[in-house]
Amino acid sequence: MTYIKQLKTDRLILRQWQDKDLPLFADINADPLVMKYYPEVLSHHMSNGMAYKLKELIAEKSWGFWAVEIIKENKFIGFVGLHEPDYDLPVTPCVEIGWRLDSNYWGNGYATEAASACLKFAFEELNLKDVYSFTSVSNTNSRKVMERINMTNLRHNFEHPIIPEGHPLRLHVLYKITLDQWKNIKYGETT
Repeated sequence: MTYIKQLKTDRLILRQWQDKDLPLFADINADPLVMKYYPEVLSHHMSNGMAYKLKELIAEKSWGFWAVEIIKENKFIGFVGLHEPDYDLPVTPCVEIGWRLDSNYWGNGYATEAASACLKFAFEELNLKDVYSFTSVSNTNSRKVMERINMTNLRHNFEHPIIPEGHPLRLHVLYKITLDQWKNIKYGETT
């Protein structure tokens, strides 16, 4: 059995998925506000399928899109983590960082806090040279998180291959952070 890596911050635990997360995750995936920058909201069945897939990927690698829990409240609020996309991107192969949180918990810095812990893990434990992130061009909230964790907009927009042609969300922005950039920020240096 693979050791499942957990990450902990001051306020959050990033952990393996549990069955008790499924109804809450289904609520998140059915929220039109959360899913505004995805092609559709997810049915309960689709949401469960996604959670099981994320759980399997973590079981295989020990890391992935972890379930995020607020420590003080013992409350599941979504996912943040790392993933190796299995579709063709302008930067394939790559590791991406991503998140999806309950809209009731937006604006508290949770995505930034959890994503920062994921970058630390990516660079210090996985020994990655770079990490990418991407989202619909119009998703300013996610883009702000990418910028808060010091990712750089590569100004290389692309059409996301799993979003149907002609869909208004197909055009995506591409962000990146390198190991050297992360080290400079970590140690307070400027570039």
